[in-house]
Amino acid sequence: MSLVLDPAAQDLLFREAHTANSFTDEQVTDEQVRAIYDLVKYGPTAFNQTPLRITLVRSPEARERLLGHMAEGNRAKTAAAPLVAILSADNEFHEELPALFPAFPQAKDAFFAERPVRERSAALNAALQAAYFVVGVRAAGLAAGPMTGFDAEGVRKEFLDDDHAPLMIVNIGRPAADASYPRSPRLAYDDVITTV
Repeated sequence: MSLVLDPAAQDLLFREAHTANSFTDEQVTDEQVRAIYDLVKYGPTAFNQTPLRITLVRSPEARERLLGHMAEGNRAKTAAAPLVAILSADNEFHEELPALFPAFPQAKDAFFAERPVRERSAALNAALQAAYFVVGVRAAGLAAGPMTGFDAEGVRKEFLDDDHAPLMIVNIGRPAADASYPRSPRLAYDDVITTV
């Protein structure tokens, strides 16, 4: 095997990990969320722009507000998950670039002065960070249930502002015994990799 990562860690993060649809009632602590973030914050983004923002939905009132914006098939599992996170892209990420990318502090104005450019870049790079976040949840021994079945504009109005675009909702917790569907097929190496 040519991977350096221990096989047990490979299983935890990828081979044995599944999207969870149901969870035990064990709570997800702030300390666990902090540990997840402190790990995944090192994932690369263009110019280290790190546009992902995470809104944790903990209170029953906030959960109820969120459920009204979820697709019908996602409501029950979101209502029952120990923790729910709204992952969004900050379209004003460029304001932090002088501090986050000190090697070229002019990047803020040189590349990201126009809002449409920022929105495209924020969406792509926050999506990268969302993937790191899911892997970080797995690294904490938890399971994630990422979903895009929700009213994005409703969630934005309810929880965010005009500068943040919701990307996905992630249910987080310890997976229940029947939390996942059987593993679906994946494309083979030769179907994905092309050498030129």
